[in-house]
Amino acid sequence: PVARAARDRGLPLLQPADLRDPAFLAALRSWDAEIFAVVAFRILPEEVYGIPPHGAVNLHASLLPAYRGAAPIQWALWEGETVTGLTTFRIERTVDTGNILKQRRVEIWERDDAGSLAARMAREGAQLLVETLDGLERGDLSPQPQDHRLASPAPKITKEHGRLDWTRPARELVDQIRALSPEPAACTTLQGQALKIFRAEPVSESPGLAPGELLITDREMIAGTGSEPLRLAEIQLQGKKRMDTTSFLRGFRPRGRFTLES
Repeated sequence: PVARAARDRGLPLLQPADLRDPAFLAALRSWDAEIFAVVAFRILPEEVYGIPPHGAVNLHASLLPAYRGAAPIQWALWEGETVTGLTTFRIERTVDTGNILKQRRVEIWERDDAGSLAARMAREGAQLLVETLDGLERGDLSPQPQDHRLASPAPKITKEHGRLDWTRPARELVDQIRALSPEPAACTTLQGQALKIFRAEPVSESPGLAPGELLITDREMIAGTGSEPLRLAEIQLQGKKRMDTTSFLRGFRPRGRFTLES
């Protein structure tokens, strides 16, 4: 989207395979920028972020030093946080450790998943980044060092993170599902086919399901967990479209009890 927007507006665009490529570095120097603003990009070598006289500012989707790494939004959801935030900071050699310039808290709503939260934080983050650049220009920001003792990791999410362990408590499974929706999506196996789950909710009534046991009725799909059961609300069976469970059941005929494989 950024590249497309740049082309549409006739803005200069560089897409180097190698961030240390001499031609790329020469092009950056030719722009004579005072500062670089960095959002959702690869790790920058010092040869890049050291070019402008005022260095480079990064926008990160957490309240640093919490959730340092590639997937702060997903891990905040996975860990069941109710508040996260945004941080602008000076880029240094070690990833996500630079001095903090500005921060903003962002509430995590109960129905948020990674997609909805990221969209909301993108809007908030754009405003925060502009405020940071304006503050640096005025000279009224005081960079604050991070307390590294409070740091927590947010490593890259892979498909392996998507497998659901049905022996875990329902609340933990819901948070995992939210964290991985829409991509790569939490996943289990039903009758030999991959079943992606995008939304689920705990239910108070208990149909006596063992962990990993799935009850399919005409109206709903309920899975047993290590605590209370979960109602699967939005799913995608292998080879099918993503849809709400009510719509899915109109075309899916099996009924009864089945086993979900992790």
